[in-house]
Amino acid sequence: MTTREDRFIHYLIELNNKRDRGPLAVLRHSLAFEPGMYLKALPLVEPFVAKEWHAQDGRRLALYAVAGLYAKHPKQSDGKTLSAAFGEFQRDRRNEGRSSSLERRFIALLEADEGSVLEHLRQVIALLASADVGLDYRQLLHDLATWLSPMSSNIDKTKQRWARDFYVASLPSDEAMTN
Repeated sequence: MTTREDRFIHYLIELNNKRDRGPLAVLRHSLAFEPGMYLKALPLVEPFVAKEWHAQDGRRLALYAVAGLYAKHPKQSDGKTLSAAFGEFQRDRRNEGRSSSLERRFIALLEADEGSVLEHLRQVIALLASADVGLDYRQLLHDLATWLSPMSSNIDKTKQRWARDFYVASLPSDEAMTN
């Protein structure tokens, strides 16, 4: 991860720690807009955008998306990818005897293109927030920068890693240890 990504996530965590709800409310509200299009969010995110990044650069769009998603569910969990967190959530729901459509939601997320991935992510983050399950926003920032760059050749690799993380994490605990 780059220093820029680390500083950005640290900044978001500090906003949450300060309990200053104004900036977090702005970032949450920015999810109703295309990334980078909500003017009130610009002063909060643009300081972390590299000068050479154009308006539709996947790295810039990822900063805005992750800022809004973090503001919606500010629970950083180092090393736990979004897909692993969602897989654990599915496993726990299954252990509680609750049937759900979580796997279908996850597959829809994996099939999403750069134009629809954020809508799917908002839904996944809302579900994780409902169960108070955290995730590693640094890794999400890195992955989204790839996903939102349609010319990237690493999108399929990212999706495959997400699928592996999800399915391994969704296994019952004793099965996960034997794999």
